[in-house]
Amino acid sequence: MIKSMTGYGKGESADPQGRCLVEIKTVNNRYGEVSVKMPRSFLAYEHEVRKAVGGLVKRGKADLFVQWEPAAGEVVVPPLNHAVARGYHQAFQELAHELHVSAEIPLSLILAQRNVLQEQTSEDQGDLLPLVLQAVVQALAGLDGMRLREGEALQADLKARRTELATLVAQVRERAPRVVEEYQQKLQQRLEKLLGGTELDPQRLAQEVALLADRCDITEELVRLESHFIQFDETLLLKEPVGRKLDFLMQEINREVNTIGSKANDSAITSLVVQMKAELEKMREQVQNIE
Repeated sequence: MIKSMTGYGKGESADPQGRCLVEIKTVNNRYGEVSVKMPRSFLAYEHEVRKAVGGLVKRGKADLFVQWEPAAGEVVVPPLNHAVARGYHQAFQELAHELHVSAEIPLSLILAQRNVLQEQTSEDQGDLLPLVLQAVVQALAGLDGMRLREGEALQADLKARRTELATLVAQVRERAPRVVEEYQQKLQQRLEKLLGGTELDPQRLAQEVALLADRCDITEELVRLESHFIQFDETLLLKEPVGRKLDFLMQEINREVNTIGSKANDSAITSLVVQMKAELEKMREQVQNIE
């Protein structure tokens, strides 16, 4: 089952204490990476949230955002840490005196400093983990649905391009035997023209043709390509992350096509190889999007 690495999901859950909103988006990445951003009071839940995300997202970069909106009756003024506030005020006064600055120190500057206003802790809020996980699961379900739909489109495109690639390979296979035959005919005609009626040595001509046939033989490459195609088709049907395996197969297919291009001493096969490389590049770009 093919899944795209790109997707988005949103979840929401609520209880008398408030409402939890979760958003998650994923993009392409060679490895699996999860980034979680949530209120400081929810940090105790981060491990369980990461565990839930990691159970679904095997490859790609996932960014998850958690927002908490307290119910109207639950909104409280954050407690003020007077000692920390006084410390900041004193530090600002000393700095102003040292720099010979006479401007007043605004209260907003002190309140903006770290730990002056204390956030409500998860202990004060009660256990909100089930509520958070409910929203996370809902967001992951939306994400997975989108990634599956994207994956179906990728799979259809890859199958179409794989069919086109197989057609080009079949044309190469059909053309390959004629390369040696045409070379033999052209070589014989050139030698007859140069020798001006002198009898050709059939054995010597056969040796030259055999040498070319050996250099231009692409049978092994065609056999390996067929094997890679079979593995490619089988991999598309697996119900697990297949992005890395497909990427490896694309490298192997590309290597065989390059070898065919370098060995085939024929303009028609070279033209077919150029078309195959164009299709392979498009396939490779699509494979980069697969989990």
